[in-house]
Amino acid sequence: MKKELGIFIGLFLFLALGMHFKEWMDHPIEHAMALPTAGAYGIGAIHPLVFTLVVYIPFVAIRSIIRFFRR
Repeated sequence: MKKELGIFIGLFLFLALGMHFKEWMDHPIEHAMALPTAGAYGIGAIHPLVFTLVVYIPFVAIRSIIRFFRR
């Protein structure tokens, strides 16, 4: 559980910094405070979690398939 949470948080940070690097370096507090009014594809404030989950699920599926065939 700890490992999976660590992977999810690491992926979250990687994606957040990858997509919004300039904003996080120029004005991180303002960028974080604007999250409730975010309009990313109509998802709103939870869009970072949704996008991370969209990347995390295939990652876990591929890892599980590889683990299954290694046994």
